[in-house]
Amino acid sequence: MLSRGGSHFLSGHSGCMLLFFLGIGSLIFLHAEAATKKYQFDVQVSNVSRLCHAKPIVTVNGQFPGPTIYAREGDRVIINVSNHAQYNMSIHWHGLKQYANVWADGPAYITQCPIKTGSSYVYDFNVTGQRGTLWWHAHILWLRATVYGAIVILPQQGTPFPFPKPDSEQVLVFGEWWHGDVEDIVKQGNAMGLPPNMSDAHTINGKPGPLFPCSEKHTFAMEVEQGKKYLLRIVNAALNDELFFAVAGHNMTVVEIDAVYTKPFTTSAILIAPGQTTNVLVHANRTPGRYFMAVRPFQDVPIPVDNKTATAIFQYKGIPNTVLPSLPQLPSPNDTAFALTYNKKLRSLNTPNFPANVPLKVDRNIFITIGLGKSVCPTCINGTRLSASLNNITFVMPQTGLLQAHYQNMKGVFTSDFPDRPPKAFNYTGAPLTANLFTSHGTRLSKIAFNSTVELVIQDTNLLSVESHPFHLHGYNFFVVGTGIGNFDPAKDPAKYNLVDPPERNTIGVPTGGWSAIRFRADNPGVWFFHCHLELHTGWGLKTAFVVEDGPGKDQAVRPPPKDLPLC
Repeated sequence: MLSRGGSHFLSGHSGCMLLFFLGIGSLIFLHAEAATKKYQFDVQVSNVSRLCHAKPIVTVNGQFPGPTIYAREGDRVIINVSNHAQYNMSIHWHGLKQYANVWADGPAYITQCPIKTGSSYVYDFNVTGQRGTLWWHAHILWLRATVYGAIVILPQQGTPFPFPKPDSEQVLVFGEWWHGDVEDIVKQGNAMGLPPNMSDAHTINGKPGPLFPCSEKHTFAMEVEQGKKYLLRIVNAALNDELFFAVAGHNMTVVEIDAVYTKPFTTSAILIAPGQTTNVLVHANRTPGRYFMAVRPFQDVPIPVDNKTATAIFQYKGIPNTVLPSLPQLPSPNDTAFALTYNKKLRSLNTPNFPANVPLKVDRNIFITIGLGKSVCPTCINGTRLSASLNNITFVMPQTGLLQAHYQNMKGVFTSDFPDRPPKAFNYTGAPLTANLFTSHGTRLSKIAFNSTVELVIQDTNLLSVESHPFHLHGYNFFVVGTGIGNFDPAKDPAKYNLVDPPERNTIGVPTGGWSAIRFRADNPGVWFFHCHLELHTGWGLKTAFVVEDGPGKDQAVRPPPKDLPLC
């Protein structure tokens, strides 16, 4: 049967407390139902009120955030998406590798054309070799401002977590909220050549918390019991902000990032970039009371952000709501030292059961520079429009799906000449550069041989301004083998790489005025999007795609497209 708002073996909005903790009977039932999970996603407009303002927003099944998808490692998941909203729609299953199944990845005009109003499309995929917390979101326009939700992948039956078993768990999804219609706000900004207005609040599970007006009913609370351990599955679904998160009076033990287990470490706060997920254990071992969980942006350059704090409540059982919660000590909004130190603590578990298969030999070296700039716009306020580029190329979105063009050998949709290096070397992170280097516009992709190993160095630059950039690679996990501040030095920096237990992720936060080096094996054929996960920068052109060629094996080539694939 199809399920709305939760799998047919789980109940309740957000699926907070999992049935697999409830005993042998439940385990037997789950095992019998663990082959195929079916969901119905009705994309529809719903009226929602926050911060004393009501407005219509695009939702899935009328829920904000949308329903959590539950599956087990090895399951098949079938999701029928019916679009009843006025916008075209596509949905991306962020972090799912979609091995040999690129048609189901979801980004509009990359792997599919969008689902038109009044139409439906079935996403059909297997969850192979992955377990943990991921998420899904709209991948067209800025619709992921309200169209998003978590994905919880449980381990295979009989496979324990490689950390102490929690007594219960909770999904926490961070987001942003605008008073006005987000698409209208974006259009206004684009027309003026300026960034759109920043959000009016951050949210935790769709709610901003009691530090905002009219939020008595819009505060998320989770009840805990003294002495028990809780697994928090945390998703940053914010469009444009890296976020600090902490629980007042309680430390957290980080055990997973981007659905990959880590070496556990204890911290008073975490940093999580847009697109990333983090699982932490929290022990309810403090004096029973009410404690705020809080999120606030990290921004270490003078760029305007929504710096207000969203809160939820970590509430011990039996404590009345009249008790005032205490706030956590979050890092300062510009605490670069905390951010760098925190990220250095992230390391893969690297055990026999969960190895870190880091490519030691590299077949292809790619060096990509991030550039912000201005392009001529006679109708804009200052006669210019903000833009962005990778290796001096501002990506132009096609009107035909890139995967369809690749599969059918269509001409004139894209070229495969994205350069492995920028056209001109310069002091990337030196004094601010206000003049644009030569920048071109085009739909230029990078072709990669099947099963080759790739090292990709992503270099921030001071074109207009340095800034942290979270980059997401579709279809793959990668190993973050190195990171640093300043200009990458190919003669010296590789000697400092961690090739033993580097963190494995699908989204990497390139540090402000610095670089990150990632490695992966190109064993998943298809066209895979690579882009900054700040929606602002993606819209400005900070994106490209990799065409991974077919391999020789039966399951090493792009399959024929589904019969109901949306056409442009």
